[in-house]
Amino acid sequence: MKELELKYGCNPNQKPSRIYMADGGELPIQVLNGRPGYINFLDAFNGWQLVSELKKATGLPAATSFKHVSPAGAAVGLPLTETLAKIYWVDDLGELSPLASAYARARGADRMSSFGDFISLSDVCDVDTARLIKREVSDGVIAPGYEPEALDILKAKKNGNYNVIQIDPEYVPEKLEHKDVFGITFEQGRNELKIDDEFFANVVTENKELTEQAKIDLAISMITLKYTQSNSVCFVKDGQAIGIGAGQQSRIHCTRLAGQKADNWWLRQSPQVMDLPFVDSIRRADRDNAIDLYIGEDYMDVLSDGAWQAIFKEKPEVFTREAKREWLDKLEDVALGSDAFFPFGDNIERAHRSGVKYIAQPGGSVRDDNVIDTCNKYGMAMAFTGLRLFHH
Repeated sequence: MKELELKYGCNPNQKPSRIYMADGGELPIQVLNGRPGYINFLDAFNGWQLVSELKKATGLPAATSFKHVSPAGAAVGLPLTETLAKIYWVDDLGELSPLASAYARARGADRMSSFGDFISLSDVCDVDTARLIKREVSDGVIAPGYEPEALDILKAKKNGNYNVIQIDPEYVPEKLEHKDVFGITFEQGRNELKIDDEFFANVVTENKELTEQAKIDLAISMITLKYTQSNSVCFVKDGQAIGIGAGQQSRIHCTRLAGQKADNWWLRQSPQVMDLPFVDSIRRADRDNAIDLYIGEDYMDVLSDGAWQAIFKEKPEVFTREAKREWLDKLEDVALGSDAFFPFGDNIERAHRSGVKYIAQPGGSVRDDNVIDTCNKYGMAMAFTGLRLFHH
């Protein structure tokens, strides 16, 4: 297949639309089911690059959950704790395969943003992963292959219209890439920067210690940022992104957004949230939305009389600001990556409130001394990579 006609481009009025190889060669993909669209393919190809790099960097199966050309979550296939299995709503599925665990983590970190996602998998999709995907609201999946039973499960999703793409894992793109904007062609070399342990060798803070887990988490953060619309900041803990702030014009707004998502991920693990008495008939998406409101400033939307009865068997207590802060203070050893330098120490102050201990960023700000001093105040270890990771 040398080209594939699409229904339309980013929007229904943008026609005609297609994907094809500029050199006239064969596309490195097969559509096994459904009819993926323009944005689906943007998510699929960016996501495939991300999980491929995560697999190379860590040696573990990887998954990402993409929405609107940025990852909502990304993770490697480490076993789930009992608590994580419960907050990701997979505790009824038994022990999951490493690939399924990676997707459970990627999807579960920010379930609100992952609703209607496009999935990328580093490895052949197995039955465990297909069963997990089957029950979630998702637009499609790309992987290097599918077990026969897994493919049958996915083909039955969305009344037979679920998008399933297989990509040739041996495909290597050209060194130069092109993009047309306003009838003008842009050309640049591909960002083939390899991120490994050496990437974090220049530790500029008083605390020089980066644990092996911290190096893995920082690598996950930076690889995720390579495929996140800039400006972007990524919080990671124990092999998965827990908060991604994407596409903000201000660096501090990226950090606040990512930090709030990381806080929500941790608050969902608090006993007060895990013990919420949901009515038996509540749908998964409504449950996720209720939790998001309950732990936020708009908690009365789900606790007011006439509202809570449709969600809970009994009215929960308010999760007070003081109780939330007490629980958040238990979050620790979080890694944080930034795709460009932090211009001020306020980013570090915000990161500290979400348990950040390890940081990687390019450095190069005229206020680097202020940023380093703020890290030293909290005993953080920060590496300067010297390399920016903008993605547009």
